[in-house]
Amino acid sequence: MTTLLPFFILLPFAGFIISLLIPAKNEGLLSITSYLTAGIHWAGVTLFTIYWFFDGHTVLDHDYVTLYQTTDYDFFIDFYFDKITAVYLFVGSFLTFLVTIYSRYYLHREAGYKRFFNTILFFFLGYNIAVASGNLETMFIGWEILGISSFLLIAFYRDRYLPVKNAVKVFSVYRVADVGLILAMWMSHHLWHENITFSKLNNFELVHHQLQSHTVIGVFIAMMFLISAAAKSAQLPFSSWLPRAMEGPTPSSAIFYGSLSVHLGVFLLLRTFPFWEQQISVRVLIALLGLLTAIIATGIARVQSSVKSQIAYASVAQIGLIFIEVAAGFDNLALFHFAGNAFLRTYQLLVSPSVVSYLIREQFYNFSPHARSIEESFPKKMAYTLYILCIKEWNLDSFMYRYLWNPLKWLGNKLDFLTLNRTVIFFIPAYLIGVLCLGISDNLPDFVVSKLPIFFSLIGLVMVLKSFTERKVARLSWILIIMNHLWVALAISFNEHFKYGQPVIYLSGIIVAGALGLICLYRLRSIEGNIDLDQFHGHSFKHPKLAFFFFLCCLGATGFPISPTFIGEDLIFTHIHEDQALLAFFTSLSFIIDGIAIIRIYARVFLGPHAKSMYEMAYRSS
Repeated sequence: MTTLLPFFILLPFAGFIISLLIPAKNEGLLSITSYLTAGIHWAGVTLFTIYWFFDGHTVLDHDYVTLYQTTDYDFFIDFYFDKITAVYLFVGSFLTFLVTIYSRYYLHREAGYKRFFNTILFFFLGYNIAVASGNLETMFIGWEILGISSFLLIAFYRDRYLPVKNAVKVFSVYRVADVGLILAMWMSHHLWHENITFSKLNNFELVHHQLQSHTVIGVFIAMMFLISAAAKSAQLPFSSWLPRAMEGPTPSSAIFYGSLSVHLGVFLLLRTFPFWEQQISVRVLIALLGLLTAIIATGIARVQSSVKSQIAYASVAQIGLIFIEVAAGFDNLALFHFAGNAFLRTYQLLVSPSVVSYLIREQFYNFSPHARSIEESFPKKMAYTLYILCIKEWNLDSFMYRYLWNPLKWLGNKLDFLTLNRTVIFFIPAYLIGVLCLGISDNLPDFVVSKLPIFFSLIGLVMVLKSFTERKVARLSWILIIMNHLWVALAISFNEHFKYGQPVIYLSGIIVAGALGLICLYRLRSIEGNIDLDQFHGHSFKHPKLAFFFFLCCLGATGFPISPTFIGEDLIFTHIHEDQALLAFFTSLSFIIDGIAIIRIYARVFLGPHAKSMYEMAYRSS
């Protein structure tokens, strides 16, 4: 039966490739391809699960292909099937099937019709890879695809300001989840000294033996899982991104933020439960986080004026309860709760336009307030305080800006003295000195060699901080991102077994994508003149091919799984020692800001209202 598992990956991939080849004007063929792909997948999952269940429902695990291997490192693709995979695959394929049928008519004659179905199938591919994965590396491939397809669907109406702005905001939170998973993979390599599979995590004796002698490492890995899960599933303090993600079309809101993508955090906790099962402090923390999120999100949902925001926060509250169920060890209840919440939120979002129209009529003719509500039992001051806090969404957005993004912007603004010429003049001799130090590292004092990786990674962090806050020259921001990767590669090269060959794997995609992206920016500047980052230019309106090509360059520069850099990122962290916490912190922070800075360049140059538009636009969301 294990030979059939790749079918659940290859079918969405084939559907996605076919949809790319269909002309944009052929709406019928596009929609038929999409819902046939999802429908056949759903039928296949159903039949496979029934046969698997009556055949003894043993766990299936198979290592299919090794992408890269050394004496102490192995990056392989592994697929895994158990009850968690079965439930997630069934719910995902069924709801995608329904949404593609719904979207066939809902988006009729929409300018981005082809783009929508391409992205939905791309998302479906990433979702299946993530939930059928047998190790963290395979899961991370699907995790990355979900993140970028989410960005594309939120920014579906790319000629408007707010969808693009909110897409960048959501992607920035997703980037935190990505790096949390990378750090968990980093420390897992040091704990197990191998690419650990989920089937091995179910070996209680193996896990218990390792955690007994590595308690701190075990807690760190569990906390990274929790941060990734909380960010992906919009739990506190990341909850505010979910209603902002509703800027996309209603079908994408239903499939992403009501049902499937938002439950990937729950899936991560369910899949890694055997690892942190014996860590009582972690289980209590997950339960408390879920409880606090459920209470606050319920209050916020009750005062929202937008039906989409109400559904979003109601879904967040239910996911908080699922977190509690997972922490308590009620995995079957959590799976049942996930399926019920996914079906309900999809239904609510798909019918919300009709319901809103109906309720507008009802409030004029038949409106009658509730006889009594729970808030009436509160003291007036408490009720008013809670009401204002919920109206302001407990200042969750302000919290993220004040304690996460604003400090980074403040640091970046202190680097305004770095111009394009100064950066290039500084970089070339400084980097040559760094390469020289690497060449003679055997002759340098051990104290100096131990500090050089931290110093060089700090220079890379400075570069990407400047890129993140650059508002004038897009080319400077792009060049700084490439320089950051070069400094990171140099910093890690001082650790043993990471010289010469492996940095090439990491930098190959970066250099190619960086050079081609820079050519795109110079080409666009020669055509349009000014392309600063102080506003959204919307140049995809006049230059769609150039925008698509630059987007591929952005994916390559972020380490998306289309180049060897994706494996290189895992290699980078594998060679950071477990006692090099500062180096790991600088490198991970560089990766977070790096991804956001790249997407920010793409969004500001190619998305949003066209710079020469004669029409006014809204700058604030309701």
